Amino acid sequence: MGNARNFQRELDKLLDGMVDNRAVGKRLFLHSCCAPCSSYVLEYLRNYFRITVFYYNPNISFAQEYQKRVAEQKRLIDAYNRQETGYPIDVVEGDYEPEVFYDMAAGLDECPEGGERCFLCYELRLRKTAQQALDGNYDYFCTTLSISPLKNARKLNEIGEQLADEYQVEWLVSDFKKKNGYKRSIELSAEYHLYRQDYCGCVYSKKERERKQQLKMT
Repeated sequence: MGNARNFQRELDKLLDGMVDNRAVGKRLFLHSCCAPCSSYVLEYLRNYFRITVFYYNPNISFAQEYQKRVAEQKRLIDAYNRQETGYPIDVVEGDYEPEVFYDMAAGLDECPEGGERCFLCYELRLRKTAQQALDGNYDYFCTTLSISPLKNARKLNEIGEQLADEYQVEWLVSDFKKKNGYKRSIELSAEYHLYRQDYCGCVYSKKERERKQQLKMT
């Protein structure tokens, strides 16, 4: 464990270097899983990057839930863009294609939350992000996912760096839960009255949430 990478320290060093070299304002294509998770990340990074938020989450079960979450994402970005701070934020909504997620998850129904199915879901969404970042000639790509205490930042960065090599777009190393990032996201969610869901989004995480709730009631 002594040799474990400190992703936040690596990000701090990169951002400090950008300021020192007057290199702020580069373009970042940022995958977002939801408005609450993006709240802190956008507040934090918009002073360094021209951010385009990419809302691509085929894992979300049921179209109504998807539409509710994407609407909250756009509402938050609109609120941020009315502030006189940081670079303006753009947003791109990806296709809602749950069949792609279910094809990926086939045979992994009983996989525990945080296991192989989740890792494949990370890769699914990050691959689409990397491809779009390449097509749009962005300087970096990244995801908000690491802000969650339930998401594996080591695995996210591992996948991101592999895709960076494959697509030749820089991966922005990160672990956004650090420096009280997760705590700040909760504060911002309350400040902006964001819909804060209590499960990841996929049908499997929803079932896991319901199972745990039932156990508490017994």
